[in-house]
Amino acid sequence: MKKVLLLIQFLSLVSVSSLMAADGYTVSVNQFVEHPALDAVFKGIEDYSKENSVNVIFKVHNAQANMGTATQIAQQMIGEEADLLIAIATPSAQACAQALSKAPDSLKRPLLFTAVTDPVAAGLVKDLNHPGGMITGVSDLLPVKEHLEMVATFIPGLKRLGVLYNSGEANSKATVASIKELSRKLGFDVVEGTASKTAEVYQAAKSLVGRVDAIFIPTDNTIISALESVIKVGTQNKLPVFAADVDSVTRGAVAAMGFDYYKHGLQTGAMVERILSGASPKDIPVEFQKKLELHINVKYSKMMGVTPPSELLAMATKIIE
Repeated sequence: MKKVLLLIQFLSLVSVSSLMAADGYTVSVNQFVEHPALDAVFKGIEDYSKENSVNVIFKVHNAQANMGTATQIAQQMIGEEADLLIAIATPSAQACAQALSKAPDSLKRPLLFTAVTDPVAAGLVKDLNHPGGMITGVSDLLPVKEHLEMVATFIPGLKRLGVLYNSGEANSKATVASIKELSRKLGFDVVEGTASKTAEVYQAAKSLVGRVDAIFIPTDNTIISALESVIKVGTQNKLPVFAADVDSVTRGAVAAMGFDYYKHGLQTGAMVERILSGASPKDIPVEFQKKLELHINVKYSKMMGVTPPSELLAMATKIIE
């Protein structure tokens, strides 16, 4: 009789386990804002899961570029008791890390960040190779030198480069510091234009007219969300606008030497699978996307008064006529 009872208990456990496996994993996502680059990241994560039969239900939240909303979402995500938390972009990652640090042990979950330029400067990890704790992810650290060399090739004799960014974003501040350091070596000055919210982007771009030879936009969520405002200033004033992400080229930037954010999402999806399969974030080094793509928009180049150099056209991954 005892053996029969044990067998029944065992079969019950197997049945429950099977049901849990069939239901799949739950992943809560905190995306800072909707724009093509970040949307492509999530699409890559989602597609990787489908293509590799990772049974995941995503609960997606969007902060609409509002840090207060990102913080509220992070707190809500803790209460959802998902198997994994994902934060897309630095502000959302910082909000989630803060909420996680205050959560009771019973609600703590692994946190995976993506599209974060400098995870150390953002306070997410202390060591890229040995993250420790419950946080790791995929960084979109910019190859700043290659970007600036591309802009200088487009604009021979470049003297002043305008950089548009949100000074409240840790990623952007770190990127601008790198741009300034390299600009001295490359022989041109940096003129800053800042906007703390999307409504301020147009005026920030206009403030650079007559003061710079070109505008460069790093992977700054605030500026990219209002990219069309910058493109308008560029076309009206024959002022070339360059970007750090290739998705912005389709929207009107002259050129970008950057990452394919969909592939960035696929890489993140592979890390999602590892963590859901039992790997601990503390043992997974922060990963980087290394392959660069050069996209050039010929139409908007002409509208902004520049001609794409033949050597760059020859090496371009994508040319938009």
